[in-house]
Amino acid sequence: MGSGAGDRGWAERRPVLLPFLLSLFCPALSEPLRYRIPEEMPEGSVVGNLAKDLGLSVRELPTRQLRVSSEKPHFTVSAERGDLLVSGRLDREQLCGKKPVCALEFEAVAEKPLNFYHVNVEIEDINDHPPKFTQSSFELQISESTLPGARFILEVAEDGDTGLNSLQNYKLSLSPIFSLINKEKPDGSKYPELILEKPLDREQQNHHRLVLTALDGGDPPLSGTTELQIQVTDANDNPPVFKQDVYRVRLSENVPPGTTVLQVSATDLDEGLNSEITYSLSRTGQVFQLNSKSGEITTSRTLDYEEIKEYSLVVEGRDGGGLVAQCTVEINIQDENDNSPEITFHSLVEMILENAVPGTLIAFIKIHDRDSGENGEVNCRLEGKVPFQIISSSKSSYKLVTDGTLDREQTPEYNVTITATDRGKPPLSSSTTITLRVTDVNDNAPVFQQPAYLVHVPENNPPGASIAQVSASDPDLGPNGQVSYSIVASDLEARALSSYVSVSAHSGVVFAQRAFDHEQLRAFELTLQARDQGSPALSANVSLRVLVGDRNDNAPRVLYPALGPDGSALFDTVPRAAQPGYLVTKVVAVDADSGHNAWLSYHVLQASEPGLFSLGLRTGEVRTARALGDRDSAGQGLAGAVAGGGPQAELQFYLVVALALISVLFLLAVILAVALPLRRPSSPTTWGCFQPGLCVKSGPGVPPNYSEGTLPYSYNLCVAQFW
Repeated sequence: MGSGAGDRGWAERRPVLLPFLLSLFCPALSEPLRYRIPEEMPEGSVVGNLAKDLGLSVRELPTRQLRVSSEKPHFTVSAERGDLLVSGRLDREQLCGKKPVCALEFEAVAEKPLNFYHVNVEIEDINDHPPKFTQSSFELQISESTLPGARFILEVAEDGDTGLNSLQNYKLSLSPIFSLINKEKPDGSKYPELILEKPLDREQQNHHRLVLTALDGGDPPLSGTTELQIQVTDANDNPPVFKQDVYRVRLSENVPPGTTVLQVSATDLDEGLNSEITYSLSRTGQVFQLNSKSGEITTSRTLDYEEIKEYSLVVEGRDGGGLVAQCTVEINIQDENDNSPEITFHSLVEMILENAVPGTLIAFIKIHDRDSGENGEVNCRLEGKVPFQIISSSKSSYKLVTDGTLDREQTPEYNVTITATDRGKPPLSSSTTITLRVTDVNDNAPVFQQPAYLVHVPENNPPGASIAQVSASDPDLGPNGQVSYSIVASDLEARALSSYVSVSAHSGVVFAQRAFDHEQLRAFELTLQARDQGSPALSANVSLRVLVGDRNDNAPRVLYPALGPDGSALFDTVPRAAQPGYLVTKVVAVDADSGHNAWLSYHVLQASEPGLFSLGLRTGEVRTARALGDRDSAGQGLAGAVAGGGPQAELQFYLVVALALISVLFLLAVILAVALPLRRPSSPTTWGCFQPGLCVKSGPGVPPNYSEGTLPYSYNLCVAQFW
């Protein structure tokens, strides 16, 4: 046997699909690649060019990483050429026993992208096991009274090979008294029977030695021998007779030791010692025991169908005179469901992108159950509700694929439990759990905490001060969840924007770059953007409206009376006959501020004649507080001031007083409305003063009548000087 290219002649390689078709259907082969090689090939022998049969070029091999996925590493793949090589001893008898066809099934796996291919390598038998007897010699006792034509079942040989290389026939050394015929059991196995051709005479010859040879059908054939020692015993008229020549029984595996298999029975027509039958097994072993008196066969240890499926026992019945009868006991072991399925994973992908499309291959699963029939037929399923699916690939192979959308932000990992259950009664199952982690992709845009922001900033703020902070969150991981902030739009001029506000890219804090002036800019609006660091990046916008609040930073300006060049006000004329409350003039002033900061109040600072004139606090009206007397100077001076943002405490006091007066008046009105209808009539003098016209007292009086410009006295008064 040679290795390398010389071994190519050892195997008959039969790929089922043509290479050009394999290149089209490699991701999901339904039929395996088939090869046929003999057993016992040297390590390193070439089975076939797997890469070529799969449609892979030599240039692809470093990237695709073609390899064998198998529980037992019988084969390997050459990294240079893609040849399928023998990596260990292939003993067909050890691998498959007596099975007529011995095939090793496994999967070839290629990475990037992940694909797997079913491979079937049939192991052909070679004639490497000669037939072998369990004993080098065995003894057979035959009574001299045995008639010619009697038959005796002899020791059988074992041959580990199958087919033509297995045991085919037996030969007996030349003898004038004995001959041999080959018999065949229903299962096809051969066994020898010895035939007595001539009568025996113990007195003439009491012992015969023959050689029994077992031959297989190999080329050249192999053989094994044992010595047959025949002891001729004294006459015994009637040999034992078994009720059946062949006993057949079925026995379940795993029965406890000591279980009764069956009881054989033989009868002998003789009397006395010649009728007493003793039973024995022609081949001793450690599996079964035979009661020599009762013929009961029991198990001596636990049976295993997966180890040996049937037994053939030869039971001898010997009477007291030495006559022997034989029968065969065929014990067929019945399989029990005593092996749970075994689950193994190949090419498991533990990290899955959350945007993986349904049907993405995650793992290749192999299920193995040592039982047979329905006990070895397995169903595979997933436990619980998970976005994955088990797909059958072949008889014992499955694929784990995605079966729905994944979202790392909702479920970052899955504990996937796979259960394999056979079809036995009762069924057996096994489970294994794997952890699959979902890898983050940038599928979430940042989200601001508020749909919009409104900020109040007082004017005259210090430059560089923080006026607001926006915040956005992104549930993604790493750079996909790192958010930076920027200003992307504003109703301010683009050139002036940077001189008004800025935003920290990391914290989202908005800073004022200058002091705001309410009288120049009362409000402006910004559009801020939160952007993650993913690829491609995702972003979100939010509006930030800034309201500049007013402060009392502008002094009132007097519009009237206008001041003269020397800073004094003009003169106003007041008639000497002016009554109290006479409107002398009105001071008019304005304030650039807004709101209560623009509310003006008027105050008298200095008067040449205190108490002669009054100045309205809110109206700015200058009126006479009393009538002018003769002693009053013809020229009066009044100095006043205008204040912006009137005192809030005073205004609140007025509001409280007004509210109290209104409440008292309302209460009095209610009391009068209730009391007036209930009053009794009384004398007119009592209520007379409440009747119209009764209390009016008229007397002589001549109202003063002054024509325009005919006041008896006139004064030129300097009524006010305001600042």
